[in-house]
Parts: sequence; structure tokens; C-alpha cells
Amino acid sequence: MSLYAIADLHLSLGTKKPMDIFEGWQDYVERLEANWRARIRPEDTVVVPGDISWAMSLEETKSDFAFLESLPGRKVLMKGNHDYWWATMAKMRAFLAQNGFASLSFVHNTAYPVDARCVCGTRGWFYDSEGEKKVLLREAGRLHTSICEAEKQGLEPVVFLHYPPIYKDFTCAEITDVLAAHGITRCYYGHLHGRARRYALEGLHGGIRYTLISADQLKFDPLLIE
Repeated sequence: MSLYAIADLHLSLGTKKPMDIFEGWQDYVERLEANWRARIRPEDTVVVPGDISWAMSLEETKSDFAFLESLPGRKVLMKGNHDYWWATMAKMRAFLAQNGFASLSFVHNTAYPVDARCVCGTRGWFYDSEGEKKVLLREAGRLHTSICEAEKQGLEPVVFLHYPPIYKDFTCAEITDVLAAHGITRCYYGHLHGRARRYALEGLHGGIRYTLISADQLKFDPLLIE
């Protein structure tokens, strides 16, 4: 059983939000599907940390979720800044059950075990005002809770975020402090596209290896984590 990841799918199969107007995103759904089917086996797990669907409600995600359901492997979904359809865990789990999306799961104040490791994480946040800092502190708390769930199970926490915790000369200390406190060694994140990717932190920093996994960064080919 292998663990893969790819963020920022930005699916819009049930809504009118084409991504192929952006450079490098032409035929991205077809490319994603071909790469996914060539690489992922039914026993594998793929983490999708945020910006999964452009849908505005759970009902509008049906086409996008049906597409993910049709692909091999388990899919672990996390919230991004454009996942406006995100609801309570109870509502989302009920929606999956009602529509037969058996291979989809969510991580939100939870952790998802995959062999000897555990998928942990949260959306994360950037802020430039006191009001937004409250949101960030809440995200840091969710990250701590998620990692603790992995530790309770005696598994290695592997962290996935949507927002980059470090970007250019800005460090989101509220998030990186949680990573350091729990001895996290691997952190994968998305959110950055196009030219913004050139400023992404890739590699070892403060004892943690950071990796950008936005879909266009990976050329729509899920990255093998382990």
C-alpha cells in the first residue's frame, strides 16, 4: 500500500469554472486521470489537501466527487481556501454515504492511518490583520489536534497543509511552531500556482522537509510520498 498526494485539483465538472484558461492547465482533467490510472492501485491512498472542487455547495460537488470515486485508490480530502462547499463533518460524511462515494474520506480535526504512518493536517492560513489572526490560531489548533490523533495511534504523523507555512520572507510561526513541537519531519502543501511557484520553499528547513504538491507543480501526476 503506497501513499501519494496532489493538491489543488480545482475540478469543475458540475460548475462553469474552467481552469484551462490558465497557462499549463490545458486538458488538465484528462491528464490527471491518465496519470492517476497509470500510477495508483486500488490499495493505495491519495491525499488531496485542498481546493478540490469549485462547487459552491455539497450538492454541486456530485460530478467532481463521482470523478474522484471512479479513480483507483482511497482519497483523503482536506479543506482549501476555495472549497466553499465544505460543511460539517456530519453533513459531509452523510453526503458521501448517500451518494455511494465509498473511497472518499475527510481529514478535519482528525487523522487518517495508512500503514505505519498517519495523514494529518489542516488548511492553514496567512493573515495581515488581527481578525484573520484568530482564524490562523484556530487552524494551528486544528493542526495540533490532528497530529495528536496520529500520536495516540502510535503512528508517524505526515503533515499536509493547503497554505504554505513559509513563503518568500514570511514564516507562519503559529503553524511552524506546532510542527516543531511535535517533531514533524515532512510537510507537504499546495496553493501556489504559476509564477508563485518559483518562490516555494522546497527542501529541508529547520529540520522539516517541505514539498510543494499543487497540481500544476506536479504536472497533474500524484507524488509518491512513501
